[in-house]
Amino acid sequence: MDIVHLLPDSVANQIAAGEVIQRPASCLKELVENSLDAGSSRIQVLVRDAGRTLLQVIDDGMGMSETDARLAFERHATSKISEAQDLFSLRTMGFRGEALASICAVAQVEMTTRRKEDEVGTLIEIHGSDVVRQEPCVCPVGTNIKVSNLFFNVPVRRKFLKTDATELRNLLTEFYHIVLVYPKVAFTFVHNDEVLLELPAGTEKQRIEAVFGNPKNNTYTSAFLDVKTDTELVNIRGFVIKPEASTKKAEQYFFVNGRYMRHPYFLKAVQTAYSGMLPSDFQPSFFIYFTIAPESIDVNIHPTKTEIKFADEQTIFQILLASVRESLGKFSLASTIDFDTQGSIDIPAVPTTPVRPPQTGGDSTYNPFHTRNTVYADRVPTNWESLYEGLSHERPQRVVPDETCVPADTLLLPEDAENCPMWQYSGKYLFMPGEGGLVLINQHRAHVAVLYAQFMEQLAHMQGSKQQLLFPEVLTLPQDEMALMESLLQDLRAIGFDIEQLSPDSFSVQGVPAQLSNLSALPLLHHIMQQVRERGADTQSEWRSQIALSLAEQAAIPYGQTLSESEMRDLVKRLLQLPQYRCLPDGKTIVAMMTDEELGKRF
Repeated sequence: MDIVHLLPDSVANQIAAGEVIQRPASCLKELVENSLDAGSSRIQVLVRDAGRTLLQVIDDGMGMSETDARLAFERHATSKISEAQDLFSLRTMGFRGEALASICAVAQVEMTTRRKEDEVGTLIEIHGSDVVRQEPCVCPVGTNIKVSNLFFNVPVRRKFLKTDATELRNLLTEFYHIVLVYPKVAFTFVHNDEVLLELPAGTEKQRIEAVFGNPKNNTYTSAFLDVKTDTELVNIRGFVIKPEASTKKAEQYFFVNGRYMRHPYFLKAVQTAYSGMLPSDFQPSFFIYFTIAPESIDVNIHPTKTEIKFADEQTIFQILLASVRESLGKFSLASTIDFDTQGSIDIPAVPTTPVRPPQTGGDSTYNPFHTRNTVYADRVPTNWESLYEGLSHERPQRVVPDETCVPADTLLLPEDAENCPMWQYSGKYLFMPGEGGLVLINQHRAHVAVLYAQFMEQLAHMQGSKQQLLFPEVLTLPQDEMALMESLLQDLRAIGFDIEQLSPDSFSVQGVPAQLSNLSALPLLHHIMQQVRERGADTQSEWRSQIALSLAEQAAIPYGQTLSESEMRDLVKRLLQLPQYRCLPDGKTIVAMMTDEELGKRF
């Protein structure tokens, strides 16, 4: 009996949809990219229930004929390419011919479309790959496509969607990837009948300001420096932030030929350019646009088309590194170094051969990139010795755990905090003897762990104590963070924040948790939201953990603080009473051990 058979088209489309359409944000990406390829000057996105109920995209592009409208929903039907060689000279966003077929396989889709030369348009309705109707209709020029009840016929996929707040954040993130690279196209984003973003056509800097700036204080892009380098291989332009304006929360975007991309290797180039200018836990914000010959890149690596392969990545790495360094050097920003009090700054190694600085004598032969405008790789300041004035000649030795350092989760008992000798070193570490070696405790992280347990207990019982502020503070947020704040609001109130919504983009903060009464409310809330976004939290239990950890990090004793013997013993005793005291919830080590064998090797 034969067992190999062809799958029905409806099943094949659902399988393809598993790669292309993973969530509402994937659907938005494909539909808006189609609108851009159609030459639209204005695109509207209407969303209901974070895309579960409705995701509608309306454009004023070229529209489709009756025949093209029907064929557009067939698998591998596309107007973008006609042969395999076209994959290496792509100038459109889409090309696979899978998106519409994948969407209609897992949703109820209705599309109206009309070309400028046609008197009437075409209406098509498809449910789960089955054509329900196709008929002429009256509609404006362009395309209007409604995707309703996403995953209605794949309940397992629908069940695994996250909360509405999380899915809305994903939608906005995907929306940003597109609008930031097409500033000359006007965009509107509406969620549940509320306009979240209204973006008129303008310049790239105006678009960045409109997305990330505060409407009441347009200063976001004022901290940016222009980046511009033209070479025979690649043209690079965009913006990088001044080092002194960097924060722990960074907006980092790469685009190539009008397409958003992720590229860890090029990210390392930007980070290397900032080496020594930022504290270790700060990141630079940047918006960098590459223009390169289409045949020099391959976008056909993954269905999402965000992973892109460059033919000469090493050379582009060096050009990008030199270009960012030139922008920083022009404004003499190298002297604004801010050292983190927690330790030395780790300077990443350049993954390829470093750029050689130009010779002061005018070495005209050194130009490996054939740049049309001069690129300075490094600028060495005069009187460099003055940078080090006031620093102590005695540098504390850092304890670097290696293969001989073993976890100390069973080496200490609470009574050891009362009986064992204990010392503090450099305002950072506590030392005490343990069985078989020397136990090392990071005092800041130990206090974080203790406070984290307290905050989690308060959240579990909704019993956080608060301290009222003398003067209320106003927290203003962009729309993607407003959605996140709405998710966190109940737990923030439970932990001790007195916070009420003032307007669609602002909150009034009138109280903070009692343990943090000496800290400003707004930085606390921004830090919490940053950590939730960066560390990832989609469920209530996850974001409760991030709230507790963020607050504990802010309230814990700072590095460098001297403790009395009683304070040291009290801290260690409280730490050892925790069920898990070796590591923080984010994996950072609190307690380690230097064994007798390792100590002997060092002598």
